[in-house]
Amino acid sequence: MIKITVNIDGMACGMCETHINDAVRNAFPVKKVTSSHTKKETVILTEREIPEPELRKVIAKAGYDVISVSREPYEKKGLFGALRGV
Repeated sequence: MIKITVNIDGMACGMCETHINDAVRNAFPVKKVTSSHTKKETVILTEREIPEPELRKVIAKAGYDVISVSREPYEKKGLFGALRGV
């Protein structure tokens, strides 16, 4: 699983968060997407790689500016995630 963190400029409220979440969900096969206008970021969990230019295009089309994109492997945390490795 891949965790993609996108820093976004232009989100002002909860509706902005929903707008970005819906745009990402409709464009890509994601497991989970959450946005925070206070942190100015969107976090995407996906099993497949999302090309950065396509991600930037979808967010720009929704009316927001992408500042940066970072990726890292994602390991599920918590009790059940820890037991999976046993």
